[in-house]
Amino acid sequence: MCFVIIDFMNRLLAASLSSALILSGCALTGGQNETIPSGPPPPTFGQVKAAPEAYTGQPVTFGGKVLGARRLKEGTRIEILQLPLAASLEPTPDLTTSQGRFVALREEFLDPATIPAGTFITVTGEMAGSVALPLDETEYTYPLVHVTSLRVWSEQDDEPPRIRRPLGP
Repeated sequence: MCFVIIDFMNRLLAASLSSALILSGCALTGGQNETIPSGPPPPTFGQVKAAPEAYTGQPVTFGGKVLGARRLKEGTRIEILQLPLAASLEPTPDLTTSQGRFVALREEFLDPATIPAGTFITVTGEMAGSVALPLDETEYTYPLVHVTSLRVWSEQDDEPPRIRRPLGP
């Protein structure tokens, strides 16, 4: 009888320790990505606009309002009015907060009709210097981003999710 109680206690202790180790391991690995920086912070749009060539090759994420898109031999060129990004990476709608314009170049085929003027987008890519293009009666130097990821924001993204009650008794 004594051996049964000791055996039971040993199993209970082993199970408790195993559970504690598993749970502490989950807690440790769950928050690591949030606290360990993944390198230097990405450059801001203001920094890139001031010296686009200095940031060539660096990853960036910018967003804004599409001013126009055009299909070229090398890809689809999107002219964007830069707007600050919210925490969700969605561009803010206040056009007065813009710091300028930039060009995003997507090498894969992208039909310009899918991103008409007025569309809000967020692009992630690699800085590729700058490009000078006409803007009205002047020439404007646009920071150039080679797009690796593009997110089109729709009005539906602003709507809160609908919570429906289950049907039934």
